[in-house]
Amino acid sequence: MSRGSWQSDNRALRGFYRDKENGWIFGVCAGVAGFFNFRTCTVRLIAVISLLFAFWFTVLIYFAATLLFRERPLIYAGDSRESDFWRTRHSDGNWSHS
Repeated sequence: MSRGSWQSDNRALRGFYRDKENGWIFGVCAGVAGFFNFRTCTVRLIAVISLLFAFWFTVLIYFAATLLFRERPLIYAGDSRESDFWRTRHSDGNWSHS
């Protein structure tokens, strides 16, 4: 999913967010990858290499990012017509489970 498809009230999602849905620990690497439109595995590889050469600095930056970045809000990233369809069906009340 590209950053351009993230929509929240027809605005692009901006800023750094922790992506716990796609993240392993706190979602910092996934959030940075989403912001810069990189692959998450590339950012994780850079983080591991950074851990090997500057362990405490990397740990400090990671935990600072964990505290400073907000968690990415859950938003619908699909077609607006489909979103409108499901909104009307949810409020319709004509659905039955069988």
